[in-house]
Amino acid sequence: MRISITRTELTILATLLMTLIALALAPAWWGIALGQESNIAQSQNSTSPTQIRTVGDGQPATIEGVVIKRNSDTFTMRGSDGAETIVVLTDKTTVKTVRKGLFRRDKPSGVGYILRGLRLRAEGVGNPDGQLVASSIRFDDEDLRTAQALDARVDPVETQANATQALAESNKERINSVEQNAQRLSGQIDELSAVSGAAVALAANAQATADNAQADADTANQRINGLDDYDVVDNFTIYFAPGSALLSRAAQKEIDEAAARVQGENLKGWLVAVVGYADSTGRTQRNLSLSERRANAVINYLVIQHSLPPRRLVQPFGYGSQNPVATNDNSEGRSKNRRAEIRVLVNKGIAPRTDSAEKTAVVPVTNQP
Repeated sequence: MRISITRTELTILATLLMTLIALALAPAWWGIALGQESNIAQSQNSTSPTQIRTVGDGQPATIEGVVIKRNSDTFTMRGSDGAETIVVLTDKTTVKTVRKGLFRRDKPSGVGYILRGLRLRAEGVGNPDGQLVASSIRFDDEDLRTAQALDARVDPVETQANATQALAESNKERINSVEQNAQRLSGQIDELSAVSGAAVALAANAQATADNAQADADTANQRINGLDDYDVVDNFTIYFAPGSALLSRAAQKEIDEAAARVQGENLKGWLVAVVGYADSTGRTQRNLSLSERRANAVINYLVIQHSLPPRRLVQPFGYGSQNPVATNDNSEGRSKNRRAEIRVLVNKGIAPRTDSAEKTAVVPVTNQP
């Protein structure tokens, strides 16, 4: 028996067959689609605003970024990807300033040049805590100048931030007190409704003042993001002869006594900042160089004669003829401006804050040794 099938019947059978195949494969497609959406959501949910980079124990690593926090033995740097790495400083860590130019060689520097806001590259190996133990640190000369200028402006901004924060906290306490009074007054008789309305108005004004103060505090805190809070517990002043960066015997003796006093106080979380100055005589560039050499002379004496760990030094920096303490119009005033200041700083987060008076040691100018 022969069966005859027309072209139209063949088309209908083919359409039915394709429909059945599509229905059979639909659950698999839905599963794949749902699986992809789940993976994307999981990836988005796993994103965190702050990333901490860890280095494997004993693994070498090279990391570039900007210093956002500086302690005596460590600092934290943030890379371009937003990840933060803790870098450990040791006595074997080498620090150099990279100079641009065909005939300019790299300049050896100390860990005291590592400032908050400085862009650098750190090389080393990881420790068991996931931190990078630095063997070599390099940074550009221009980046160092930028970080030094930022650090020189930290104190007034930091003071403003602390004052604004205190004002915000005071206003918050006033708001809480006013709200409590308003709640007590709300349960009293109708004659006190006017007083209650005044209390509510006062609370609104106090809230507006607190909001403005908090906004100012947030702005100031952003300008000094990552900067540590230090107290100056000792301040020593060393004077120099005109155009000289040599320490007199009297200056050396005074530094000896200052070092003995600092070491005898057994401070925790302490750092030493040495800053050099010059009078207005001569050119500005020469005074900048002279003031920095004066700061380095004091630092070299502390390191060599008293074994001061380099990681305890914040920076050797020269202001030139800026920030004079006396007039430059006469010889007496200029002699007071030819100086180097040794400031002993203590981290408020480690050591308790004291209200002890700042101590100043004045060393007269004598014949050079």
